[in-house]
Amino acid sequence: MKTPLRATAALVTALLLTLTTATPAQAADPSTKTPVAGSLRAYNVSAVYVAGVSSGGYMATQLHVAYSSRIRGAAVFAAGPYYCAQNNVAQALYGCGDNQYPTNLSALQTYTRTWASYGWVDPVGNLSGDPVYVFHGANDSTVKKSVTDDLVRYYQHFGASVQYDSGSSAGHAWVTPYGTRGCTATAAPFLNNCGIDPQNALLRKLLGSVKAPNTGALGGTLIRFSQNAHAVNGWAPGLSMDANGFAYVPSSCAAGQSCRLLVALHGCLQAYGSVGTAFVDRANLNQYADTNNLIVLYPQAATAGTNPNGCWDWWGYLGATNYPIKGGAQVETIMNMVRRLDG
Repeated sequence: MKTPLRATAALVTALLLTLTTATPAQAADPSTKTPVAGSLRAYNVSAVYVAGVSSGGYMATQLHVAYSSRIRGAAVFAAGPYYCAQNNVAQALYGCGDNQYPTNLSALQTYTRTWASYGWVDPVGNLSGDPVYVFHGANDSTVKKSVTDDLVRYYQHFGASVQYDSGSSAGHAWVTPYGTRGCTATAAPFLNNCGIDPQNALLRKLLGSVKAPNTGALGGTLIRFSQNAHAVNGWAPGLSMDANGFAYVPSSCAAGQSCRLLVALHGCLQAYGSVGTAFVDRANLNQYADTNNLIVLYPQAATAGTNPNGCWDWWGYLGATNYPIKGGAQVETIMNMVRRLDG
């Protein structure tokens, strides 16, 4: 039975970020920055990494696999393996979330190798040895642990060095010391405080070592830039992306020091149009960026008729079958931002 795309998109996003009532946790001052209008420019970038949660986690893996020659590692919260949905909304709903339809992991690995042979994604050999951090909370019933287990096995199959953090009681969320929800919640803005600091763990995994975060006033600049300038069609809203994105640039990077770049991807109902700069401010990445010469790029998805909850396109809601590979509209738009920052 076929279901209209608008309805199925709503079903997918409802599944991936199910709202529940939870008591907000007491959060420390995240030392937020007021965004300053500007544009992206080239910096002295030595390496690029990607991180994301939920639909942003799926998009992070798409970026990593498609451009593994450029992206050196990934951190994924609350998501499953690459090409899990296979351009099929039923699989997205019941395979990549609830796992009623078990994922054929071998088929996903075969797709990856075949597409690499066509040049649609970078050679799979690039994934060997890449650092990958994966997080799943015990109270995440939106994306079942068995689905995230498949993500771990997918990466391990290609030789990636995977660190799997599945010991938390977190719900479906990005876990951060600056979270405004209790640990077990699955509720907007999907920023949970579990009394732990996964960002320290993920950055140590990706970067090899990490200095303590800046817990005082942030010293860098939060730039609000036009995503239209980087959109493959010149109009980001036409790609279910916001007109504006954000980038946090530490003063050391602005001064020309060698810096690394982390692309940080929000989940459904976490974009600027839904929660403002909550994810940008409270993801606990800017604090580490200040002390670790790390630029953080925050691309922004947006609500649209086929994407009512502002998710990233990981099941083909834009109507294109190339969404997870080179040439995919959102993949290429984000990579255009990376190319600009990376010079």
